[in-house]
Amino acid sequence: KKDKCETSADWVLSPGELASKFTSHTKAIILNTPNNPLGKVFNREELQVISDLCIKHDVLCISDEVYEWLTYNGAKHIKIASLPGMWERTITIGSAGKTFSATGWKVGWAIGSTHILKHLRTVHQNSVYHCPTAAQEAVAHGFQREFEQFGKPESYFIQLPANLQVKRQKLAQCLKSVGLQPIIPEGGYFMMADISAIKANLPDLPGQDEPYDHRFVKWLIKNKRLATIPVSAFYSHEHCKDFPNYIRFCFAK
Repeated sequence: KKDKCETSADWVLSPGELASKFTSHTKAIILNTPNNPLGKVFNREELQVISDLCIKHDVLCISDEVYEWLTYNGAKHIKIASLPGMWERTITIGSAGKTFSATGWKVGWAIGSTHILKHLRTVHQNSVYHCPTAAQEAVAHGFQREFEQFGKPESYFIQLPANLQVKRQKLAQCLKSVGLQPIIPEGGYFMMADISAIKANLPDLPGQDEPYDHRFVKWLIKNKRLATIPVSAFYSHEHCKDFPNYIRFCFAK
Protein backbone atom coordinates (compact mmCIF):
# COMPACT_ATOMS: atom_id res chain seq x y z
CA LYS A 1 0.00 0.00 0.00
CA LYS A 2 1.28 3.44 -0.88
CA ASP A 3 0.13 4.91 2.43
CA LYS A 4 2.00 2.27 4.41
CA CYS A 5 5.55 3.11 5.46
CA GLU A 6 8.39 0.78 4.68
CA THR A 7 10.13 -0.56 7.78
CA SER A 8 13.60 -1.87 8.49
CA ALA A 9 12.09 -5.37 8.72
CA ASP A 10 11.40 -5.17 4.97
CA TRP A 11 15.15 -5.23 4.33
CA VAL A 12 16.39 -8.81 4.51
CA LEU A 13 19.56 -10.75 3.85
CA SER A 14 19.67 -13.25 1.03
CA PRO A 15 20.75 -16.53 2.68
CA GLY A 16 22.17 -17.81 -0.58
CA GLU A 17 24.16 -14.69 -1.35
CA LEU A 18 25.48 -14.53 2.22
CA ALA A 19 26.53 -18.18 2.09
CA SER A 20 28.40 -17.53 -1.16
CA LYS A 21 30.66 -15.06 0.67
CA PHE A 22 31.95 -17.70 3.08
CA THR A 23 35.06 -19.56 1.94
CA SER A 24 37.92 -21.45 3.53
CA HIS A 25 39.67 -18.08 3.92
CA THR A 26 36.84 -16.43 5.89
CA LYS A 27 37.97 -15.69 9.44
CA ALA A 28 35.23 -13.45 10.85
CA ILE A 29 31.90 -11.79 10.18
CA ILE A 30 30.77 -8.48 11.68
CA LEU A 31 27.12 -8.35 12.67
CA ASN A 32 25.32 -5.18 13.76
CA THR A 33 21.90 -5.55 15.38
CA PRO A 34 19.99 -3.34 15.96
CA ASN A 35 21.58 -2.00 12.84
CA ASN A 36 23.01 1.42 12.07
CA PRO A 37 21.96 3.12 9.79
CA LEU A 38 18.87 1.04 8.94
CA GLY A 39 17.54 0.25 12.42
CA LYS A 40 16.93 -3.39 11.51
CA VAL A 41 16.61 -5.86 14.39
CA PHE A 42 17.61 -9.30 13.13
CA ASN A 43 15.09 -11.96 14.11
CA ARG A 44 15.93 -15.44 15.35
CA GLU A 45 15.59 -17.05 11.92
CA GLU A 46 17.98 -14.54 10.35
CA LEU A 47 20.48 -14.96 13.17
CA GLN A 48 20.25 -18.73 12.81
CA VAL A 49 21.31 -18.46 9.16
CA ILE A 50 24.40 -16.52 10.22
CA SER A 51 25.04 -18.88 13.12
CA ASP A 52 24.88 -21.96 10.90
CA LEU A 53 27.40 -20.43 8.49
CA CYS A 54 29.77 -19.46 11.31
CA ILE A 55 29.70 -22.97 12.73
CA LYS A 56 30.01 -24.66 9.34
CA HIS A 57 33.06 -22.59 8.34
CA ASP A 58 34.55 -22.17 11.85
CA VAL A 59 34.19 -18.38 11.66
CA LEU A 60 34.35 -15.83 14.48
CA CYS A 61 31.32 -13.52 14.88
CA ILE A 62 31.97 -9.97 16.07
CA SER A 63 28.50 -8.81 17.09
CA ASP A 64 28.00 -5.05 17.53
CA GLU A 65 24.92 -4.80 19.78
CA VAL A 66 25.35 -1.29 21.17
CA TYR A 67 21.66 -0.43 20.54
CA GLU A 68 20.39 -3.56 22.29
CA TRP A 69 18.12 -1.62 24.69
CA LEU A 70 16.56 0.52 21.96
CA THR A 71 13.87 -1.54 20.24
CA TYR A 72 10.29 -0.56 19.40
CA ASN A 73 6.83 -2.02 18.82
CA GLY A 74 7.64 -5.39 20.30
CA ALA A 75 10.81 -6.03 18.29
CA LYS A 76 13.00 -8.27 20.40
CA HIS A 77 16.76 -8.06 20.50
CA ILE A 78 18.37 -11.51 20.50
CA LYS A 79 22.05 -11.98 21.20
CA ILE A 80 23.57 -14.24 18.58
CA ALA A 81 25.89 -15.56 21.31
CA SER A 82 22.81 -17.13 22.92
CA LEU A 83 22.25 -19.44 19.95
CA PRO A 84 23.59 -23.01 20.25
CA GLY A 85 27.27 -23.24 19.37
CA MET A 86 27.80 -19.47 19.19
CA TRP A 87 29.01 -18.47 22.67
CA GLU A 88 32.45 -19.94 22.06
CA ARG A 89 32.84 -18.11 18.73
CA THR A 90 31.26 -14.70 19.42
CA ILE A 91 32.58 -11.37 20.70
CA THR A 92 29.64 -9.17 21.72
CA ILE A 93 30.28 -5.42 21.75
CA GLY A 94 28.44 -3.01 24.08
CA SER A 95 28.61 0.75 24.64
CA ALA A 96 27.84 3.04 27.57
CA GLY A 97 27.35 5.83 25.05
CA LYS A 98 24.30 4.07 23.64
CA THR A 99 23.17 2.20 26.77
CA PHE A 100 23.16 5.24 29.07
CA SER A 101 23.26 8.09 26.52
CA ALA A 102 26.79 8.96 27.65
CA THR A 103 28.42 9.16 24.22
CA GLY A 104 31.20 11.51 25.32
CA TRP A 105 32.51 9.03 27.89
CA LYS A 106 33.79 6.61 25.26
CA VAL A 107 33.30 3.55 27.46
CA GLY A 108 32.59 0.22 25.85
CA TRP A 109 33.04 -3.47 26.54
CA ALA A 110 33.43 -6.85 24.92
CA ILE A 111 31.78 -10.03 26.16
CA GLY A 112 32.93 -13.49 25.16
CA SER A 113 34.58 -16.72 26.18
CA THR A 114 38.00 -16.70 27.83
CA HIS A 115 39.80 -18.35 24.94
CA ILE A 116 38.79 -15.48 22.63
CA LEU A 117 39.06 -12.54 25.02
CA LYS A 118 42.62 -13.39 26.04
CA HIS A 119 43.68 -12.48 22.51
CA LEU A 120 41.53 -9.36 22.56
CA ARG A 121 43.24 -8.25 25.78
CA THR A 122 46.61 -8.62 24.06
CA VAL A 123 45.47 -6.31 21.27
CA HIS A 124 43.94 -3.89 23.77
CA GLN A 125 47.02 -3.53 25.96
CA ASN A 126 49.08 -2.64 22.90
CA SER A 127 46.50 -0.19 21.55
CA VAL A 128 45.69 2.14 24.48
CA TYR A 129 47.69 3.67 27.31
CA HIS A 130 45.02 3.68 29.99
CA CYS A 131 41.26 3.38 30.52
CA PRO A 132 38.78 6.00 31.87
CA THR A 133 38.49 4.36 35.29
CA ALA A 134 36.14 6.97 36.79
CA ALA A 135 33.73 6.66 33.87
CA GLN A 136 33.90 2.86 34.03
CA GLU A 137 32.98 3.00 37.73
CA ALA A 138 30.04 5.30 36.95
CA VAL A 139 28.81 2.91 34.25
CA ALA A 140 29.04 0.03 36.73
CA HIS A 141 26.85 1.98 39.17
CA GLY A 142 24.39 2.61 36.33
CA PHE A 143 24.14 -1.10 35.62
CA GLN A 144 23.72 -1.89 39.29
CA ARG A 145 20.81 0.53 39.53
CA GLU A 146 19.23 -0.90 36.38
CA PHE A 147 19.64 -4.41 37.75
CA GLU A 148 17.64 -3.36 40.81
CA GLN A 149 14.99 -1.59 38.69
CA PHE A 150 14.93 -4.09 35.83
CA GLY A 151 11.46 -4.57 34.37
CA LYS A 152 9.95 -1.77 36.46
CA PRO A 153 8.42 1.41 34.97
CA GLU A 154 11.20 3.56 36.47
CA SER A 155 13.89 1.55 34.67
CA TYR A 156 15.93 3.66 32.25
CA PHE A 157 15.90 0.74 29.82
CA ILE A 158 12.11 1.09 29.66
CA GLN A 159 11.87 4.88 29.76
CA LEU A 160 14.46 5.60 27.06
CA PRO A 161 12.92 3.55 24.21
CA ALA A 162 9.44 4.79 25.17
CA ASN A 163 10.67 8.38 24.89
CA LEU A 164 12.46 7.74 21.60
CA GLN A 165 9.50 5.93 20.09
CA VAL A 166 7.48 9.15 20.33
CA LYS A 167 10.29 11.05 18.59
CA ARG A 168 10.53 8.33 15.96
CA GLN A 169 6.86 8.78 15.10
CA LYS A 170 7.16 12.57 14.95
CA LEU A 171 10.16 12.41 12.66
CA ALA A 172 8.41 9.96 10.33
CA GLN A 173 5.41 12.29 10.11
CA CYS A 174 7.64 15.28 9.37
CA LEU A 175 9.50 13.44 6.62
CA LYS A 176 6.31 12.26 4.96
CA SER A 177 4.86 15.78 5.10
CA VAL A 178 7.65 17.10 2.86
CA GLY A 179 7.59 14.21 0.38
CA LEU A 180 10.33 12.01 1.82
CA GLN A 181 9.72 8.30 2.33
CA PRO A 182 10.90 7.21 5.80
CA ILE A 183 11.99 3.68 6.60
CA ILE A 184 10.67 3.09 10.11
CA PRO A 185 13.42 1.55 12.27
CA GLU A 186 12.75 -1.35 14.61
CA GLY A 187 15.66 -0.27 16.81
CA GLY A 188 18.34 2.37 17.40
CA TYR A 189 17.79 6.10 17.06
CA PHE A 190 18.42 6.64 13.36
CA MET A 191 15.94 6.72 10.51
CA MET A 192 16.71 6.36 6.83
CA ALA A 193 14.64 8.14 4.21
CA ASP A 194 14.31 7.83 0.45
CA ILE A 195 15.01 11.22 -1.16
CA SER A 196 14.35 10.20 -4.77
CA ALA A 197 11.04 12.12 -4.82
CA ILE A 198 12.78 15.40 -3.89
CA LYS A 199 14.03 17.33 -6.89
CA ALA A 200 16.58 19.59 -5.26
CA ASN A 201 18.25 22.13 -7.53
CA LEU A 202 21.81 21.13 -6.79
CA PRO A 203 24.27 23.63 -8.30
CA ASP A 204 27.19 22.52 -10.43
CA LEU A 205 30.00 22.54 -7.91
CA PRO A 206 33.34 20.81 -7.56
CA GLY A 207 32.64 17.26 -6.50
CA GLN A 208 29.92 16.55 -9.07
CA ASP A 209 31.39 13.07 -9.32
CA GLU A 210 30.31 12.44 -5.70
CA PRO A 211 27.30 10.20 -5.09
CA TYR A 212 24.01 12.08 -5.24
CA ASP A 213 23.27 11.58 -1.53
CA HIS A 214 26.62 13.19 -0.59
CA ARG A 215 25.80 16.26 -2.66
CA PHE A 216 22.23 16.32 -1.36
CA VAL A 217 23.23 16.39 2.34
CA LYS A 218 25.66 19.24 1.63
CA TRP A 219 22.87 21.15 -0.06
CA LEU A 220 20.52 20.32 2.82
CA ILE A 221 22.78 21.64 5.57
CA LYS A 222 23.69 24.77 3.62
CA ASN A 223 20.18 25.68 2.47
CA LYS A 224 17.95 24.13 5.16
CA ARG A 225 20.38 24.02 8.11
CA LEU A 226 19.63 20.34 8.63
CA ALA A 227 22.50 17.91 9.18
CA THR A 228 22.11 14.33 7.91
CA ILE A 229 24.38 11.50 6.78
CA PRO A 230 24.57 10.06 3.24
CA VAL A 231 23.80 6.36 3.44
CA SER A 232 26.13 5.43 0.58
CA ALA A 233 28.99 6.27 2.98
CA PHE A 234 28.15 3.04 4.83
CA TYR A 235 28.77 0.92 1.73
CA SER A 236 31.94 -0.30 0.08
CA HIS A 237 33.18 1.52 -3.00
CA GLU A 238 31.87 -1.38 -5.06
CA HIS A 239 28.28 -0.97 -3.84
CA CYS A 240 27.90 2.69 -2.80
CA LYS A 241 26.54 3.64 -6.22
CA ASP A 242 23.63 1.23 -5.70
CA PHE A 243 22.23 3.42 -2.89
CA PRO A 244 22.38 7.05 -4.06
CA ASN A 245 18.93 8.08 -2.81
CA TYR A 246 18.98 7.47 0.95
CA ILE A 247 20.01 9.70 3.83
CA ARG A 248 20.06 9.09 7.59
CA PHE A 249 18.37 11.23 10.22
CA CYS A 250 18.89 11.07 13.99
CA PHE A 251 16.01 11.40 16.48
CA ALA A 252 18.00 11.04 19.72
CA LYS A 253 17.83 14.71 20.72
